[in-house]
Amino acid sequence: MKSQHSLHILFFSFKVHVIALSQSFLKVMCSRVELNSSRARQSRFLTPFSSMHSRAIHQGQSREKATLSSSHLISETCAKNNRLISGAFLIPYCLMLVFGGLPLFYMELALGQFHRSGCLTIWRRICPALKGVGYAICLIDIYMGMYYNTIIGWAVYYLFASFRSELPWTSCGNSWNTENCVPVLNVSAQHANSTSPAQEFFTRSVLEQHLSDGLDHMGPIKLSLAVCVLAVFILVYFSLWKGVRSTGKVVWFTALMPYIVLFILLGRGVTLPGAADGIRYYLTPQWHKLYNSKVWIDAASQIFFSLGPGFGTLLALSSYNKFHNNCYRDAILTSSVNCLTSFLAGFVIFSVLGYMAHVQNKHIEDVGLEGPGLVFIVYPEAIATMSGSVFWSIIFFIMLITLGLDSTFGGLEAMITALCDEYPRVLGQHREKFVAGLLVFIYICSLPTCTYGGEYLVNLLNIYGPGISILFVVFVEAVGVCWFYGVDRFSSDIQLMIGIRPGLFWRLCWNCISPVFILAIFIFSLVGYEDLKSGDYEYPPWSITVGWILTASSLVCIPAYILYFLASTPGTLKQRLRKAITPQQDSAEHGVNANSTYGTHV
Repeated sequence: MKSQHSLHILFFSFKVHVIALSQSFLKVMCSRVELNSSRARQSRFLTPFSSMHSRAIHQGQSREKATLSSSHLISETCAKNNRLISGAFLIPYCLMLVFGGLPLFYMELALGQFHRSGCLTIWRRICPALKGVGYAICLIDIYMGMYYNTIIGWAVYYLFASFRSELPWTSCGNSWNTENCVPVLNVSAQHANSTSPAQEFFTRSVLEQHLSDGLDHMGPIKLSLAVCVLAVFILVYFSLWKGVRSTGKVVWFTALMPYIVLFILLGRGVTLPGAADGIRYYLTPQWHKLYNSKVWIDAASQIFFSLGPGFGTLLALSSYNKFHNNCYRDAILTSSVNCLTSFLAGFVIFSVLGYMAHVQNKHIEDVGLEGPGLVFIVYPEAIATMSGSVFWSIIFFIMLITLGLDSTFGGLEAMITALCDEYPRVLGQHREKFVAGLLVFIYICSLPTCTYGGEYLVNLLNIYGPGISILFVVFVEAVGVCWFYGVDRFSSDIQLMIGIRPGLFWRLCWNCISPVFILAIFIFSLVGYEDLKSGDYEYPPWSITVGWILTASSLVCIPAYILYFLASTPGTLKQRLRKAITPQQDSAEHGVNANSTYGTHV
């Protein structure tokens, strides 16, 4: 069971990086903009380029768009089911993609492009009473910023530690090592309690977790980690302060560099001894797994989190598209890039897992260690055994950092765009100061994650910050657009932009299949909920309570704003209810934002 859990976490971490890869391209699409009387648009130079790559990006925007966006058949599902059932898993994956994920993804791209607004202002034109959805998204993005940048900070720490003649996690002769440390290649000396140099480097040198008893006694802030995280926030600020224009210049590097590194790692991985066994393990289907409902739930979750609707990033970035940009083509091609990236990433990781199994004389299922930091243990451990390990380590962590930055750009830009659109005079015209103040606030809030027990807090925020709440947020968003705004009206908007009205398939998905799809994921997530654990550490009951409060804090924005809207709107109850679900018309022409005072300098 331990090895299964280890693989699950490793795949999840890698999946997160796949999300970031696909997501990267969305920002490339917005990387060159030109000023316009109402809102910045992409330049003609990028029209074909953005059409091709926006798709790739749009999907990764969740956030998670984080990292390897679509580890589609690979990452998460495989892991959860003990083996990557890439062949058999294709069936539920494709069905969930076609009927659930892609329609929601297409919906957000079209909404952002037509209404040219962030996740707050846009609700005035869709369903005014559901504006709380936008505030919930902003709060979720803040929670993500509080821990996600810390993880990038860990990668920065590793990057600097790699610049030496020998990687510090290669041997056991360091001050942080214990008597249980056994080099990976010394198979004969390994025993039940043995630990690897890579594991001890992460837990005892980077995190110094042994100096903390958990959330009850997290210990002081580790200065070196706090500095690494500060460096991440500084990079983020100078990438976001001017808006899409400044972000785009950075994204040209952060979007393309990971793909270059991915191909380099693939070339190295497939030449390693044992790589063929890992790839064979990756590609061998287990058809009987299709009878397990968990596989189908995993497929649905994988699709949702890899394409990333609900985090506001798709709305924000697509709002900078030209009005007649073919968002339908973008959605289809982006999803394709997502799938291909995931499939390719599977070869990279399983070739290395096969190599590690060969080196350690173990089965692939037994390669790994328990804990949420496996991306900082298993892969670095494999790199340490290769010739030229310093070079491979440097490019690997550069890739992780660029992927992480891409993801954090998306989440924060979604919130910044939303607030600047909503408060153009107060925030939009002073974007640089607003972004600086926001990032300083988030950095201060993230400092507890830089303590000796910070990893426990990172796990807590990861599960209860965006985890369950984002599912319900997307469900309400789908209901607001598809049922209150109306599929017919929405289809007319799309026809106005691209000249083609969505067919019966898309309208059917938006009317019933997609909302049911996301509601089912939400319900099964609640039913299958298990108390949070981190290795052998069990979280105290009070921390679980705090976690659910975090979840509720974002969800409560939705009913709270509905009550506020009804209370502040004049008229009878019937008139208030009608106004609550009736889109407010403004002077926007064909969806172009009428707030010409929007001052983001993009």
